[in-house]
Amino acid sequence: MKVESVKKAEKRADRLVVSFDSGDEIKVSAVQIADFGIYSGREFSQEEFGALRNAVGLASAKVRALRILGNRNISAREMEKRLTEKGETAETAAAAVEWLTENGMINDAEYASSIVSHYTQRGYGPARVKDELFKRGIPRGISEEVMSGLDPVAGEDAAVVFIQKKLKGGREKDDIRSVTDALCRRGYSYEDARSAVRKYIETIEEDGG
Repeated sequence: MKVESVKKAEKRADRLVVSFDSGDEIKVSAVQIADFGIYSGREFSQEEFGALRNAVGLASAKVRALRILGNRNISAREMEKRLTEKGETAETAAAAVEWLTENGMINDAEYASSIVSHYTQRGYGPARVKDELFKRGIPRGISEEVMSGLDPVAGEDAAVVFIQKKLKGGREKDDIRSVTDALCRRGYSYEDARSAVRKYIETIEEDGG
């Protein structure tokens, strides 16, 4: 197939439209013009044409991925899903994610650690933390590794702080039952919730409550 023309794109000053005698049109950058030696009359084999399409698609996916990434963390799986939802092919989405990962712009282990820190500091239990990791597409191996590093003492202390905020020194049976149920909903096992309640009661007794 032959290049019939190379013209500036109407709405994108940084893009050129390459028209082929097959009726195909591809918007490319100046870099791709140079890389593929594109000019009017240039003959392309099917393999070369396919390579050009792939290069254009990957470049588009990388730009889109950087826009999605912005200043927020995101897992590799989340990014791949977002890119395909935006119209990228599965192949270019995977290649863009690989590029982001290789350049340290996506790091599932670091992202998982930040999720664990965020939720444990806010008084959520292991079950809820594990669920958040799953929802964000963190691979099972990484999830299990970061979960194994959870400090049970720190987790109980966070639960006690949650109880203190809810009960404010109170210890009525109905209130104790309610806050125990609340901890279970926040991802603590019943045993861990009861342990945190006992620690809370010990604390207010020591303070003369």
